[in-house]
Amino acid sequence: MEIAVTSTEYVHVPIAATLDGSVVTLTTPPKLAFLTTSGNPAPGDWLTGQWQSGTARLLVGPVGGAITLAAGEYSVWVTWAAAAETPVYRAGTITAY
Repeated sequence: MEIAVTSTEYVHVPIAATLDGSVVTLTTPPKLAFLTTSGNPAPGDWLTGQWQSGTARLLVGPVGGAITLAAGEYSVWVTWAAAAETPVYRAGTITAY
């Protein structure tokens, strides 16, 4: 995904949470991290997002209470709590220009 640093929009990460083949409704908000380094996110890197229609989302951009991304390439990470599990996934890359 590519996004202008002047754009304010949600970054969406699809999440398929199932248990025994049935879709599970997640209630704990997801957390997303945007890293310019190759390592795993540290506790302070996580930002609280929202669930919407099977995606974790977070508002990025210069207005509306969004987090601002400087120009560069970021690894997008997502995590959430689901009963005894806390999955952590690198979801892809976003380029801010």
